[in-house]
Amino acid sequence: MNKILDDERPKRAGPVILVVEDVAETRDGIERLLSADGYRVEVARDQLDAIISARRRRPDLILVSLAGLPLEVIAAARAIREDAGVDENVPMLRSLLTRLLKEIRHAA
Repeated sequence: MNKILDDERPKRAGPVILVVEDVAETRDGIERLLSADGYRVEVARDQLDAIISARRRRPDLILVSLAGLPLEVIAAARAIREDAGVDENVPMLRSLLTRLLKEIRHAA
């Protein structure tokens, strides 16, 4: 009887997380971290890209980290939700993903 190793087992598709980040290095780093933990990750570099991605993938969570004043980022997050038709029950977190990635790398 062949024993299937954990690495060979088909991975169950996890929740979809839309990462909206305008810094390419951060966007790629967060995508790698979340994918490694089993999440299906959709990335967007700006508000328009996020709207298109949200319409296509219907995310379970949206992380928004865009440059700009706080009120501008809040407005962008609202526009993503409204223009993409994302359900109001889908959590949307505004965060500083660049800072988070740096902290994760520093802790490793």
